Order: sequence, then structure tokens, then C-alpha cells
Amino acid sequence: MEFRHLRYFLVLADELHFGRAARRLAISQPPLSLNIQQLEASVGARLFDRDSRGVRLTAAGRAFRESATALLAQAEAARVLAREIEAGAVGRLRVGFVGSMLYRGLPQYLRDFQARYPGIQVALTELNSQEQIDALLHDELDAGFIHTRRVPGELTTALVHTEPFVCCLPADHPLAAAPGVALGELRGEPFVLFSRKASPDYYSRIFEMCAAQGFYPEIRHEVRHWLSVVSLVSQGMGVAVVPAAMARSGMAGAAFRPLADATVPSEVHCAWKPAPDHPARDHFVEMVRQPASTAAGPAAQS
Repeated sequence: MEFRHLRYFLVLADELHFGRAARRLAISQPPLSLNIQQLEASVGARLFDRDSRGVRLTAAGRAFRESATALLAQAEAARVLAREIEAGAVGRLRVGFVGSMLYRGLPQYLRDFQARYPGIQVALTELNSQEQIDALLHDELDAGFIHTRRVPGELTTALVHTEPFVCCLPADHPLAAAPGVALGELRGEPFVLFSRKASPDYYSRIFEMCAAQGFYPEIRHEVRHWLSVVSLVSQGMGVAVVPAAMARSGMAGAAFRPLADATVPSEVHCAWKPAPDHPARDHFVEMVRQPASTAAGPAAQS
């Protein structure tokens, strides 16, 4: 039994006339008759009565008509689904992100992507950079936003966002009203720092910036999320150097001031595993691979 047989059967069941059915199918009557005979032989039952009064469905034919209609509908749905998945128009996309991406364009990325591909379901998971790298390697994520470009060879990265670091201070700190803060002015201050284990790149980057100014930060607290860094600072637990986007967190009790010193930028990279074939992921990566932003908005407001 072939799908061709089912299509021919349904047209004949609708027309109940070999001539009209053949014309609808754009074939001659002999091939139509042959295909119906082949179908009946395959099914093992007579589907039509044929006599001088015309063509009629048998009881078996009426029952078969319902099943044949469902089978062809399922086949068409499967064909459409396969084509849409091939085109990346439907499916599921698992995206990891570091918390600071909430202030670095992630919501806009998602709005734009869902507007362009409404048939793709996006599932978000907040993880630190190393956790995302592990999840990508184990095919538990399709793409991720991480703080480092140093990844295993199985992964690919693209820079998607860059911005300056700023100084984060308790709102009542003497430097909170200054137009800018030199890193050297933080010598001897207790620091709240992003955990070395959660993001070794950020940890070493901030250490190197301070070392370039002749001191090492006195680390009082290490946490796993930038919002936790800002929260501890807002409660007077220390000072911090954070990406400029964190000024948009709206955390009461925290002040953000530009750094007077030239520093390396804060970066976010999109990471993904090129194989296996994943059109939805490829569309997402293509969308986010735009020139990295060099501005992060009002970064020095309390």
C-alpha cells in the first residue's frame, strides 16, 4: 500500500465515478482502476461495488475511508513539520545565560527572535559561565551567553556585547558623589568579587586591573552572581568593580561611578556547539552575532 493508493481511493470515494475521479487526478481511467485493484488486494477487502448502477463504497470501504483520511492528514502534517524544522521555523531552543544578560540585551534578543520565529519555544536557564560550558558540551543547552571566550575546542564563540567596567559603591560612601573614581582610591577597601570558580576570567580581570594600579583587592566576599555583588555593596558590605550594565539593576543603596583609569572591557560571548544540525539554534546565533555594543547606557547613576 502506498500513499498514492490512498489518494486515488479518497478521490474515487468522493466522486463515486471513475471518469470524474480520473479527471480530478489528471490521469486516465485504466491507471486509476489498476491502483484501486492493487489497494483492495493489499487491504484484503473489497472497497467498492461496481455494477451497471455505478460505483458505491462497501461497508469495508466506508470504514477504510475514515482511516485513509486520517493517515493522509498525518502524513501531510509530518511533511509540513519536517519542512518547518528544516527551515528552523519550529522547534525548541534551550538558552543559558549569566544574570547580567538581563541588563545587556537578552530581553530584546528574545523579543526579536520570538517575533521572527513564533513557532520556536525558547527555554531559558540561568547558569554561570562554567556551568553553561559543561551543559553545552553535554548537549543540555543549544546556546549560551558567557563571560569568557576560552572554551573547549568543541565549542564556538562570538563576541556579542562589550562595555566598560564601573565602580560600585554603597550610596553613603565618600566616593559615591565623585564624578569618577580612580581604582587606586579603592586601595584598602573591602571588595565584593565575582567568584573565581563561577567565572575565572572576570576574577582574574579585576585582579589584573587593580594590580596595574599598584595594589591587590582585599577580598571580603565572593559570590556567584553580579546581582549578588551589587546587593552586598548596597548593604555596605564592601565595594566592587562591575560591568556598566549593572547600573540598570535599580538596586537601592548602590551607587555607580565611572572608573577614571583605562580598563579592559567587560565582555559577553555567545557560545554554541556547531554540531549536530540545529536550524533554530543557527537562526538564533545569526541574530545575536551583531557588532558588540560599546555603550551600556547611563552607567554612572546612583
